[in-house]
Amino acid sequence: MQFTLKLFKSQEEHFHFRAKIFFMEKNLDNLRHSLSHLLAAAVLELYPGTKPTLGPPVEDGFYYDFDFTAPPSEKDLPKIEKKMREILKTWTTFEGKEITPEEAKKIFKGNPYKLELIEEIKERGEKITLYTSGKFTDLCRGGHIETMKHIDPTGFKIDRLAGAYWRGNEKNKQLTRIYGLAFETKKDLEDYIVRKEEASKRDHRKIGKEMEIFAFDDDVGGGLALWLPNGTVIAEELENLAKETEFQAGYVRVKTPHLGKESLYLKSGHLPYYKDSMYPPMEYEETKYYLKAMNCPHHHKIYAVRPRSYKELPLRLAEYGAVYRHEKSGELFGLMRVRGMNMNDAHIYCTKEQFAKEFEAVNEMYLKYFKIFGIEKYVMRFSTHDPKKLGEKYVNEPALWKETEDLVRQVLIDSKIPYVEIPDEAAFYGPKIDVEIWSAVGREFTLATNQVDFSSPRRFNLTYTTKEGKEEFPLIIHRAPLGTHERFIGFLIEHYAGHFPTWLAPTQVAVLNISENQESYGEEIAKTLHAEKIRVKFFNENDSLGKKIRKAKLERIPYLIVVGDKEKSAKTMNVEGRTQKYEGLKLEEFRKIIKEEIKERK
Repeated sequence: MQFTLKLFKSQEEHFHFRAKIFFMEKNLDNLRHSLSHLLAAAVLELYPGTKPTLGPPVEDGFYYDFDFTAPPSEKDLPKIEKKMREILKTWTTFEGKEITPEEAKKIFKGNPYKLELIEEIKERGEKITLYTSGKFTDLCRGGHIETMKHIDPTGFKIDRLAGAYWRGNEKNKQLTRIYGLAFETKKDLEDYIVRKEEASKRDHRKIGKEMEIFAFDDDVGGGLALWLPNGTVIAEELENLAKETEFQAGYVRVKTPHLGKESLYLKSGHLPYYKDSMYPPMEYEETKYYLKAMNCPHHHKIYAVRPRSYKELPLRLAEYGAVYRHEKSGELFGLMRVRGMNMNDAHIYCTKEQFAKEFEAVNEMYLKYFKIFGIEKYVMRFSTHDPKKLGEKYVNEPALWKETEDLVRQVLIDSKIPYVEIPDEAAFYGPKIDVEIWSAVGREFTLATNQVDFSSPRRFNLTYTTKEGKEEFPLIIHRAPLGTHERFIGFLIEHYAGHFPTWLAPTQVAVLNISENQESYGEEIAKTLHAEKIRVKFFNENDSLGKKIRKAKLERIPYLIVVGDKEKSAKTMNVEGRTQKYEGLKLEEFRKIIKEEIKERK
């Protein structure tokens, strides 16, 4: 689903927009979930004895994990898809039925995966329900389409096979996952397939290897990226942009260690709520230390180094901090899902009266970045808490939850920024916004997060003295507009297909001489540009000009300078950019053109 910038004239208009989007997403999820049942039914007819496990809807369709005695191959997928369409003709709707755990165990007695799920549902004290359509019955909590007649039989397609560990744990048995694509119409499906094919050409892993941007190595460890020289250029340019932007916005920079004591993360609350995503502790001198999974506890300690006055607020602490998260091996994916990352992080400590202005300023910073990078489609996902889970999933402060969620909601409405409200996805310490963006080919990414924290000031006893001499707790805004180097660069590689704008390109200019006669002149041009801090590469190999041009274009260099005897004599050059060409251009003229382009980040 895609969003374009929409300005709302009233709160009522915004409410109807959000309701429409919620209904569309929910209906599509239900359709996809229904098709996962259909997939399981088809597999069981074609492969008797197979044990089905779980089959949820996903962003572009659905999947189901199976334990086969003899797994199918890719060539069997059309057969499965054909069987699904045959069965679809016989299905009408889903009939739900609540049963006891004992009854459920009898029905699924030959399936250890379903039995494990039944036991977990029982322990949580939740209802056990079965849903039946046609001859197929599955353990399911619901969420299906009202009638299967609403499913376009040409709107879905079995896509691919993959291996998947049961419950995502590599210690468990590996199952066979069958993925399907599903949309409301055949046209929607076809449009998606075209976008997907284009996205595959832009795969950041493929382009990243071609352009020597990053690498992974087994001896270093999964999910721990090695930034090659070209990738380091991009990362540093992004950090320079962030530092410049934040300096202008009144941030001050800090640096914090890569690890902290157990007591720090117990105080912050991250260990109880976030332990599964943190690396196991190291023990030294009878004290446990954890690799830093987040920067906020360290920043809170910086705030607390001395008493604070209201005159110091808002205090904006910024850091491009390295953090480490223990992602499961099966979930690692290029730069998009890693274990070591460099986060464009900051924490704003402000009064309640300052909150709206500060929160709006953060959103404006997002919009500025969107303009720089040519991001035209985006939406803010406003995640709120579930009052029923206070004390379990969320800190038990009902009044503060309501107050801060109301504050965030009002700022979003007043700012006329497109957003959708998602219940039960907040951070444990307060509401948050996840920024969803779309690349040039329509692929969706979660760029960054913007969170409100009313819990940490109380946990860390962070206060400020008011004008009246009283001690008050500030509000904290956690924000990371560029997310992490890793994920954002992965996005940019795909967004630009590796053709980075000049200011961000690893190599900005290629100098190509036609023959050895112009080698000294080409070298002179390269040295002059390098002295101006322009990233230049001189292709002076004994190759033909055509071969040099092909090499430079494969590296996706924005500007190609070609010099022959004519140019050498006239002290000029021919320049080929991505959108225009210059013949007989003087070096000084080109220097002005490219310096301006880099400075303005055009």
